[in-house]
Amino acid sequence: MKRWRKRFLVLAGAVVVILILRIAVFRPAAIPVTVYRVETGRVEDTVVNSRAGTVKSRLRAQMSPGISGLVASIPAKKGQAVRKGQVLLHLDDSEYKAQVTLAARSLDAARAAEKEACLAAEQADRDRTRAESLAQQHLLSDQGLEEARTRAETAAAACTAGRERTKQAVAALAAAQATLDKTAMIAPFDGVVLDISTEVGEWISPSPPGVPIPPVVDLIDPDSLYVSAPLDEADVSKVRLALPARITMDAFRGRSFSGTVSYISSYVETRQEQNRTLTVEAVFGETELPANLLPGLSADMEVILEARENVLRIPTYALLEGDRVLLVKQNKLTNANVKTGLRNWEFTEIASGLSNGDRVVVSLDQPKIKAGARVRVSGETRR
Repeated sequence: MKRWRKRFLVLAGAVVVILILRIAVFRPAAIPVTVYRVETGRVEDTVVNSRAGTVKSRLRAQMSPGISGLVASIPAKKGQAVRKGQVLLHLDDSEYKAQVTLAARSLDAARAAEKEACLAAEQADRDRTRAESLAQQHLLSDQGLEEARTRAETAAAACTAGRERTKQAVAALAAAQATLDKTAMIAPFDGVVLDISTEVGEWISPSPPGVPIPPVVDLIDPDSLYVSAPLDEADVSKVRLALPARITMDAFRGRSFSGTVSYISSYVETRQEQNRTLTVEAVFGETELPANLLPGLSADMEVILEARENVLRIPTYALLEGDRVLLVKQNKLTNANVKTGLRNWEFTEIASGLSNGDRVVVSLDQPKIKAGARVRVSGETRR
């Protein structure tokens, strides 16, 4: 009997040892997970552009002189800030000045001829008056009276022609002056010179009729920048004017700019049958933008449809199918069904099902991550 009891105790001890080894040694190691601690914050409902947008300027002038000529000087420099009315480029104006001088002398001659003709007309009119008086006294024949009247009318017509030639000369002088003015390219607004595509001493040649001279100075106003981006046609009914927008650019990683929707296209573009988009524009909200934020940069636009402050939220990628999440409780994973509210690609509002401080698993890329698994928290994330 004692021998049987002794064997039983040995066997029981072996079982206990095996259980201890199984629990302490052979039990699978706890799975490391990253969690997000539920807290309150801002959640937005947004739509984003389907393809990269572009930074543009509402004031941009690609200018050319409009006449042919030799480039005499370029006071403006590439990248220089200029003021409205400032001279950007000068063409050699000697020939055009000579044409203005010639037109001015022609105007002087026309005015002198007009004065001479009108004085003659006044004299002829006085002669006609005397002739009519003499004819009434029967001291001048009818033929003499008729000749006096003809001379008066001819002189008056010559005076009128002189006045018209003077007007013509004034117009010719104005045209010559306008052509001379084209030799100086003037900044039409305050801006920055983006590019200059000519050099001093280079001849700018005229283009064929109907074809403009290629631009030689590119000027933009950096204070009138906006972003134009395509939105998917599915979002047409959601977007409206004056909605806030968030603008991001690869050139300014880690930084976003506030904006406001200022334009929504009145038609859907169908360049690609399976990718129909609507053009939306947003102006920048900041009054002072970085100096190197220039037209042509690629940009993304996130239109904020609605936003709520101080609501429970979790990262959107922590939400599993069927609106559920995995919680860490006593080093084990448990399912929790939640009711959601607003959401975007970053955060989702939790209307019910979670409490402030709950630890939600966000590292869901392992097949072993499921309800009932033993885990250990290896890190926390804020988003």
